[in-house]
Amino acid sequence: MSEVGKFLVFAGVILVVLGLLLTFAEKLPLGLGKLPGDITIKRDNFTFYFPLATSILLSILLTLILNLILTWKR
Repeated sequence: MSEVGKFLVFAGVILVVLGLLLTFAEKLPLGLGKLPGDITIKRDNFTFYFPLATSILLSILLTLILNLILTWKR
């Protein structure tokens, strides 16, 4: 049961850090959300935004980070 508790605390810390990064992402010079593969459609009273390239990039980065953490733990 101790391992589950440690995992939940670790997951909570990661979620807080990710939430803070997303909150202040506009002020960081990373360019996330404005990559060339992101889709933006603007009409009169409607704006549709789908961050495709940003999602792929974040997915790759998170996969690499989690794989490093989980293999280091063994």
